[in-house]
Amino acid sequence: MSHMAELPSPKRLAEFIDPLRVKPGTRVRLPQDFNPGFTAGMEEGPPVDALMREGVELLAEYQARMAAQDTYALLVVLQGMDGSGKDGTIKHVMSGVNPQGVEVHSFKAPSAEELDHDFLWRHGKALPERGHIGIFNRSHYEEVLVVRVHPEILDHQQLPPETKGSGIWRRRFRDIYVWE
Repeated sequence: MSHMAELPSPKRLAEFIDPLRVKPGTRVRLPQDFNPGFTAGMEEGPPVDALMREGVELLAEYQARMAAQDTYALLVVLQGMDGSGKDGTIKHVMSGVNPQGVEVHSFKAPSAEELDHDFLWRHGKALPERGHIGIFNRSHYEEVLVVRVHPEILDHQQLPPETKGSGIWRRRFRDIYVWE
């Protein structure tokens, strides 16, 4: 069943991945550090379509191995504005995998139950089980992006008053770092 001989080599894949890799601990500022329009020199058309098919086949092969091993899970986190292509990315990239091994979680405004828990609770609850792929359509970073722009959201989070002070963002960034 293996199609490995027909699939792109790790070196070929690295040519696409390396320019987008961020070293741990590095501070990133878009678009100063990365070009959001980066295409790796590829434009839409038959070569890109073929590469996409090859990549989807490779992902399906890796998913089957991961499911058989039942040791690790994969979490894909997509963060972007509305209309940035998150749904299309999920549809196209995951088109060749076994849907029984994939769960997509779209994080909208927190529910009343979610507001009764720590801000990372709903994300932790949605993590994929071993052997599966989980996709977060929006991430836990919303709590340090959107909430900083709209601090009134904190009023609905039922936090103790002493935790809402100036150190809240430092603590949340630390909590995210530890959680990841």
